[in-house]
Amino acid sequence: MKDMEHEQLVFCYDEVSGLKAIIGIHDTTLGPALGGTRMWPYETEEEAITDVLRLSKGMTYKSAAMGLNLGGGKGVIIADARKDKSEALWRAYGRFVESLGGRYYTAEDVGVSPDDIDVVNDETDYVAGLWHKSGDPSPATAFGTFVGIRASMEHLTGSDDLSGVTVAVQGIGSVGYALCKHLHEAGARLLVADIYEDKVARAVEDFGAEEVDPGAIHASECDVYAPCALGATINDESIPELRCKVVAGAANNQLEEARHGQELRARGILYATDFVINGGGVVNVAQEFNPAGYNRDLAFKKIEGIGEKLQAIFAISDEENIPTNEAAERLAEERIAAVGRIQRIRT
Repeated sequence: MKDMEHEQLVFCYDEVSGLKAIIGIHDTTLGPALGGTRMWPYETEEEAITDVLRLSKGMTYKSAAMGLNLGGGKGVIIADARKDKSEALWRAYGRFVESLGGRYYTAEDVGVSPDDIDVVNDETDYVAGLWHKSGDPSPATAFGTFVGIRASMEHLTGSDDLSGVTVAVQGIGSVGYALCKHLHEAGARLLVADIYEDKVARAVEDFGAEEVDPGAIHASECDVYAPCALGATINDESIPELRCKVVAGAANNQLEEARHGQELRARGILYATDFVINGGGVVNVAQEFNPAGYNRDLAFKKIEGIGEKLQAIFAISDEENIPTNEAAERLAEERIAAVGRIQRIRT
């Protein structure tokens, strides 16, 4: 927590429902922490802790980069989303969220649906992404990622036309599938992979995609590698095998370590910083906090701005010869610091 500058880490356990969860609150300078809850069968508690720390910090940067008055938080539940869900588990989790008194608002993430969040809502109002409000954030995240891929290709080629561009999509869940739909409609050629065969088969049938082994998708010859599953797929082992011009996907924490951003740059691979390109979901959810109420058209209009944000980051990266992740983090940190100074004024 000290190394990553977190404010709070909460361990949640309920014996009756079997709930084992961790909530991480990274920074609340800009506002209450917002971040989805992920359900995943982590092999160890240490692995879950590492994930929640990295994800919650990423949410701080994401909200700051998107210009939102929200901080960064995240929840993880150590369980299998395909067999371990129950009303009791979600209600128990909701009571833990409620106990934080509004410091943390939760929503959907990997393995968690709006239906699940509806049950959490039975125990706490500190939730977002409800069906009767913004709903599932996946379509918004996918649209923002699509906008980011177009901006990345425009930066490289001078054109955002994706006709004939080959995109390797790793992970065909809710976000990955929606991204494939956008890319297919734009004329892109799709390579797809997922640990669940039924998801791959759907993409192959619906979009004419080509199936690739999940362990080899990152090494596919393509224009764009789009990681849309779990993070850390850009690492010491995978980077030498990449055969793409751009890394631009919806996954969080795509770089296993910050230094991998510089390694991508050294190899001439453009990296669309993850917490910017995948910011569509949080922009959409944040519209629920609008006093006038949720407005989908306004949310998606703001999401279109992701392309301009990435172009600004690419420009800084080129001008100062620094990796794009460093440029993006600087912009986010400058905003947090500026607002933090204002909040310390007292009368």
